[in-house]
Amino acid sequence: MEKTLDKRLSRIHADPSGAKDFILADAKDADMALSIGAPGKSPESHPGEVRYRSLQEFRYIVEQIVEQGLVDIMLMSAHTSEVLTLNKRIFDKSPVTPACRANDTTDIHIIRGSRYPLEPSLPFRTATLDHIQCGHLECKPEERARGVNLGLYSITFNNDSVLDRQALEAYKEFRLEAERKGFRHFLEVFDPNRPEAVEASKVPEFINDAIVRTLGGVTASGRPIFLKMVYHGPKAMEELVHYDPHLVVGVLGGSAGTTYDAFKLLSEAKKYGARVALFGRKINNAENQLAFIHFLRYIADGEITAEVAVRAYHDVLQRLGVKPQRSLKEDMVLRTNVMSYGGNGRVISVPEGPRAASHGAKQSCSCGCNGKKACDTIGTTANGQVDFTRMTPAEKIAYHKARWDRILG
Repeated sequence: MEKTLDKRLSRIHADPSGAKDFILADAKDADMALSIGAPGKSPESHPGEVRYRSLQEFRYIVEQIVEQGLVDIMLMSAHTSEVLTLNKRIFDKSPVTPACRANDTTDIHIIRGSRYPLEPSLPFRTATLDHIQCGHLECKPEERARGVNLGLYSITFNNDSVLDRQALEAYKEFRLEAERKGFRHFLEVFDPNRPEAVEASKVPEFINDAIVRTLGGVTASGRPIFLKMVYHGPKAMEELVHYDPHLVVGVLGGSAGTTYDAFKLLSEAKKYGARVALFGRKINNAENQLAFIHFLRYIADGEITAEVAVRAYHDVLQRLGVKPQRSLKEDMVLRTNVMSYGGNGRVISVPEGPRAASHGAKQSCSCGCNGKKACDTIGTTANGQVDFTRMTPAEKIAYHKARWDRILG
């Protein structure tokens, strides 16, 4: 099946300034970093008790998200991919592209009682490309297409010529092997994991320059298909996108935070030129991952705003009978510190404000449109296609409420 990732990338490169495509990825590779805690907290845990999902439960959720088909990429560990890609073949008839973490530098070795994340990052690779592609060492040429042919390669610069050169040498070795074996990759560039490595105000410039310098000598056959990096604010994003419109820039989600953190990060990064968002913990820690991803896709496609999405997400949780982790008011607090243009670290709070127009009004149909328009024809064109540009914010929320009513029964 043709993958949405490839179609979106093709349209972006054909018209870098005009294409509206946005790529979403779910990062379910946490078992190569967080270990026992990777699957996330179990719903059966109680206050004062930390209990995590099993790996089997974690993988079942991955299957559900792939079946949903709203993300473009599912990023996994080689072990999870062996089970789901090679053995269960869940991606064969799916528009979702499977991907694997291709390396695991020491700064992501988050082990209880360890100090690894605090020490300077060192390059390391657990998985081999052969095991990712076919499940065993030394794949035959015809076997390489059986598994995954897209990987995440991660690099952390620490402003240390010896350590950074070592990291670059490891990346060069990986690129050459990947090119020989027909393996694509996207490049994750972390901020320095030593706070004293770069003055805080200079980190965005340091990272942008490090990326451009790293890729300056890499020809098309070895370049990453997109980047994954910390969102340092509009100014830094615009600078990188302006430098090379074909350098497709993506943002990483970071810690879980509030629902508004996730939704606003996506909308803000997209506004200033990002074309990809890769969320791991923000999805994995959501009360309902499938609903959370639905709203990420709505925001990515420009259908609704982050503010409307948070309220609608809480409505969905209420109808599902799922208790939210935070009240709506608490969930509308923005804790992300890089939303201002200069990325000055201020925390911004957004007032709760009035609920969506459909709330509190007498409704004559299940979608909340108050009978002004037929539920299934709001914002539709003559040929029956949905046209969100013709909808008011209240009509958009009404449309999506009606859709969720149908999905949830």
